Amino acid sequence: MKELVIISGKGGTGKTSLVAGFASLAENKALCDADVDAADLHLIMDPKIEERHDFKSGRKARIDPNRCTWCGLCRELCRFEAISEDFAVDPIACEGCGVCFYFCPEDAVEFPENTCGRWYLSKTRFGPMAHARLGIAEENSGKLVALIRQEGKKLAEKNGLDLLLTDGPPGIGCPVIASIGGATAVLIVAEPTVSGRHDMERVSDLAAFFRVPAMVCVNKFDLNPNQGEAIEAFARKKDVAVVGRIPFDPVFTRAMVEGKNIFEYDARSQAARAVRALWERVAERLGI
Repeated sequence: MKELVIISGKGGTGKTSLVAGFASLAENKALCDADVDAADLHLIMDPKIEERHDFKSGRKARIDPNRCTWCGLCRELCRFEAISEDFAVDPIACEGCGVCFYFCPEDAVEFPENTCGRWYLSKTRFGPMAHARLGIAEENSGKLVALIRQEGKKLAEKNGLDLLLTDGPPGIGCPVIASIGGATAVLIVAEPTVSGRHDMERVSDLAAFFRVPAMVCVNKFDLNPNQGEAIEAFARKKDVAVVGRIPFDPVFTRAMVEGKNIFEYDARSQAARAVRALWERVAERLGI
């Protein structure tokens, strides 16, 4: 089984729209939304959830008022000022260090495992899908990304599928690192701007560090051809395959508003033709 992860140096470059479009073109595939901090692939895929699971990671302190003698030691020891004057723990400020738990003389501090979000296994009109959603202001998204990729691979193997299409998170941080490790290849989606070029350079260096073969395509290329060509020149210099240019086309937005990908909305549009050509080049490099 092979895994293609679509990533970018920043959000809003069109990763999810491309994944949704590829879902119409690829055969024998499963889908995975690893952008757990801002999951949105489900808005187009309209998944029918078959399994729901809580994602637990880390711990948060909680004070039992029946055992607490209000000595104030926990407030003095807390480095994050997460305990208020009435000895209530702010779950957002609490970093789960456990100091209050270990040093409370009355054993009044509980330290349960924290529920950070939920992950799902679903059916879509394009095949099975693994996806998740991290809770507001929660952390450990890298751990959840690794979990959801693992579940996506299990889905593919269970259904005898030989490709996993993964919508990866933006940036170069922990979630992205968790999304590309062990992948067959990554497709970097860049925008033709100075900042877009900088973001693409950083994420391509990240892929090279982890020795994951990378490809790049420039979305909205015609809005700034000079920067688009600069991105392609940098990619060739770094031995990153340039696999396509996608023109600016409002059809992407119109399709999303209706909960469709561009092939369902208008398969004859300029953007749809460009995405089809892009997929053919990507599939050739993946050997599928």
